[in-house]
Amino acid sequence: MAVDIKGMTPLLQVFDMATSLKFYCDVLGFQIVTTDANTAAPNHNWVWLRLNGTDLMLNTAYEYDQRPPSPDPRRVAGHRDTALYFAAPDVDAVYAHLRAREST
Repeated sequence: MAVDIKGMTPLLQVFDMATSLKFYCDVLGFQIVTTDANTAAPNHNWVWLRLNGTDLMLNTAYEYDQRPPSPDPRRVAGHRDTALYFAAPDVDAVYAHLRAREST
């Protein structure tokens, strides 16, 4: 018997939450559903986002106060196979939007 799955919420590890939130919220339009209560915005360690019924969770690779100045290449290399697929009825419009916001 198959499991009745109604959706999926990916959890991505990010290096810099503030920078990640700028992209996911300001460029793509996600809204914050909830965050960890341990840190002040935008330096959360965990965030749950939603856009048009699509959920995404972000978690920092390091606690905010323990993050090194740059990502560890060995740690990043282990996550090169991550891909996200977003459904969009007008792919060309999404592409145009992203290109227009490229410098953001």
